[in-house]
Amino acid sequence: MKKTIGSQPKGNPKLVHPPGLQPGISGPGQALPTGTQPAPRTQVWVTPGPVRLSRRRWAVVLLFSSYSLCNAFQWIQYGSINNVFVRFYGVSAFAIDWLSMSYMLTYIPLLFPVRGLRLIALAGSALNALGAWVKLGSLKPHLFPITVLGQVICSLAQVFILGMPSRIASVWFSSREVSTACSIAVFGNQLGIAVGFLVPPVLVPNVDDVEKLAYHISIMFFMTAGVATALFILVVIVFKEKPPHPPSRAQALIQSRPTEEYSYMQSILRLLRNANFLLLMVTYGLNTGCFYALSTLLNRMVIRHYPGEEVNAGRIGLTIILSGMVGALISGIWLDRTKAYKQTTLVVYTMSLVGMITYTFTLSLGHLWVVFLTAGMLGFFMTGYLPLGFEFAAELTYPESEGTSSGLLNVSAQIFGIAFTIGQGQIIDCFGTKAGNLLLCSFLFLGTIMTAFIKADLRRQQANLDNEQTVSKSLLQSLLCPCY
Repeated sequence: MKKTIGSQPKGNPKLVHPPGLQPGISGPGQALPTGTQPAPRTQVWVTPGPVRLSRRRWAVVLLFSSYSLCNAFQWIQYGSINNVFVRFYGVSAFAIDWLSMSYMLTYIPLLFPVRGLRLIALAGSALNALGAWVKLGSLKPHLFPITVLGQVICSLAQVFILGMPSRIASVWFSSREVSTACSIAVFGNQLGIAVGFLVPPVLVPNVDDVEKLAYHISIMFFMTAGVATALFILVVIVFKEKPPHPPSRAQALIQSRPTEEYSYMQSILRLLRNANFLLLMVTYGLNTGCFYALSTLLNRMVIRHYPGEEVNAGRIGLTIILSGMVGALISGIWLDRTKAYKQTTLVVYTMSLVGMITYTFTLSLGHLWVVFLTAGMLGFFMTGYLPLGFEFAAELTYPESEGTSSGLLNVSAQIFGIAFTIGQGQIIDCFGTKAGNLLLCSFLFLGTIMTAFIKADLRRQQANLDNEQTVSKSLLQSLLCPCY
């Protein structure tokens, strides 16, 4: 039976600061003491600890965005000039595609609980720098296995990056800033992909001389390694576990839970029994998997219709990402103001489908400016959807760890990403780009229908509301009854 928060026991009442939460026993925002059984009909009056914002929060989220940017750049730096690396290493286009898909593959079995934000940041930035330096040992055509090793190390870094935007946002930011902060954290990854589309075609021109090609590739690898190393040093200096005080009442309740009470496997099992989260996990995987496939195969699709346009292929990718960043920022600000998670997610998903259909039928028209226009429309909604999924999941699954829910969303995205990349690549080779893109359209349509069935059970918002009402009631009672 639910306990009532806010009323006082008889006698000489005093505030009770519970040591933790018991998810699944009390409702959102309600807390019970752990370790002891409460007396029958005993009611607990909860007053969370002080809630304050840290000035360091912006430095933390911007630093995370920066090393996430560097890692995302390394994901797409091969795919954006697929045909150049095919010729340099003397391998198939499918082999180069696997350098991108390695990011998706390693994430799935290596999703494991690492609970400290600082430890996660150190591991992610260190592996990112190490992988970048390893790639410098692959500057000869016969050293393709070395570049694979470097890419796999970078993909391990991604395990410590992809699921963190919503967690960093909730640990460091207030309830009024959390969606905007999550969007900024996702920005880094998206901007890295944008730079990965723009820079490699410029730094590594499609020249015939293999020695010159190796020289241009070395410049790109050296620049990446230097930036990754500098970011790792900054993480060591700047990144902290958490702010001195929780930034919101929902976070205060989570932080009051004892460490031994948290079970990672139990958390996953609870999430997998949450029907709304399961629907979101599948729909997020479908949308993001389509984005991964589109990004990986973009160079191949554009070159097929516009031979010799490697640089413009990269610019089209840049257009997709930059417009998506604008969409993500607008979505984050809109969510912070309206809290309309379900409605916003459904509209953005539907428009992603419309954008994909438009892009599919304009790619082969022979006019690059049309492709730029439709790709921008597609990116605005498809890439803009990414932070929406993280934040909607955090709402549906509170008080579970945002890192766990985001991690499961990303596992779904990686599985669909591998399947769509392989499937679309084979269809493009056999039937052309239009057939391959129609495959993605069909799955986006399925995702749109499934999104409509997700219920807006906003548990985190309810927790903040419940605790604000509790504190207001306690203050009012103390003012009205000073002798109490």
